[in-house]
Amino acid sequence: MRNITVKSSLYILVGISAIAWFSLAYFAGLDLSKVKDFFGLVPKVVTIDLLVVAAFVKWGWKLKIFRGWLVPFPNLNGSWVGFIYSDWKNPETGEKSPPIPVMLTVNQSFFHIHCMMRTSEMESSSYSEGFLIEPDRQIKNIAYSYTSKPRLSLNERSIPHDGTAVFKIIEKPKKKLVGRYWTERLTKGEIILQYHSKELLEELPEELGDHPVTEDENRR
Repeated sequence: MRNITVKSSLYILVGISAIAWFSLAYFAGLDLSKVKDFFGLVPKVVTIDLLVVAAFVKWGWKLKIFRGWLVPFPNLNGSWVGFIYSDWKNPETGEKSPPIPVMLTVNQSFFHIHCMMRTSEMESSSYSEGFLIEPDRQIKNIAYSYTSKPRLSLNERSIPHDGTAVFKIIEKPKKKLVGRYWTERLTKGEIILQYHSKELLEELPEELGDHPVTEDENRR
């Protein structure tokens, strides 16, 4: 898939250069069969190429028309909300936690992607991210490793730790991320998220509710 994208990129860049060369020569009344006229346009053609590439990297890659044949990965920018289904057991009760409300914010550019996951008790920030896209095998995943930092007041039962999450990307009929995670605390579970908005929210929407463990402790 990467080779196909590289070939497509090269073909397009060559095409843009050719159009720029002929257009500049036409309006300037130059003869491209002459070496001086041909190479005299190189700086201008390179400038046009760089401007087109810059515009594509900044905005163009997000357009659906380029998906698949030129841009192999989807645009995941925005906020995703849902629930964590963890196998973590409350040391006081020995029971598994009910589903935990969670929000994932994705800040993505053409060259980089960063994921921040939040519950009302912790923030997890990614430090190594990547796509696994293989259309022929119907594989469309994103995976990342992260560092999780719970609130300081929760250090007795929830310490900072690292982990890894892998999500299957679903775009039809609705945008979803369905995945699993595991941590160095030897906990694991599933995460199901739905696309919420283009904004990178900084707090969980109130309609998701409170963290079930915190809520249970507040009742005591």
